[in-house]
Amino acid sequence: MADTRILYIIRHAIAADRGDDWPDDSRRPLTHEGAARMRQVVKGLSELGVDIDLVLTSPLVRAAETAEIVSRGLKSKPRIIRVPALAPGGAPTRVAEALAPHTSPSVAIVGHEPDLGELAGWLIGSRTPLTFKKGGVACIEVAEWPPARKGQLRWLATPRMLRSLS
Repeated sequence: MADTRILYIIRHAIAADRGDDWPDDSRRPLTHEGAARMRQVVKGLSELGVDIDLVLTSPLVRAAETAEIVSRGLKSKPRIIRVPALAPGGAPTRVAEALAPHTSPSVAIVGHEPDLGELAGWLIGSRTPLTFKKGGVACIEVAEWPPARKGQLRWLATPRMLRSLS
């Protein structure tokens, strides 16, 4: 299948807590621990031979910082594009439409729960969302682009699993 693509779905790493220090939720950064753990997750992805051509990220700071860690940690150093549809509240169909112009063979998206879980479930035709821990990653093979409900889940890994590979 010439149109088969790999879609990696990545939840952002551990971020600063909501509260008085970060009244604007969109500006909450990763914690030092969150960034360090995400770098280990990316080393685990490298050990699995993950190769990503393009990273699409939510415009929120914690997701964009996670996308930077992913890009810097992979040999391919994929380009990063901020996609507003990946901000919290993005419906799976809206996200799929936003992915349409990005035709790279291997695309990662970085975003937020519960949206990513709903998107992953929708992509594989499930009525139940998948659950992503912070820094968790799923690999879904999609046979058509933009992706629809015909994807196949290749794997879903917790951050602990990926860190153990690094």
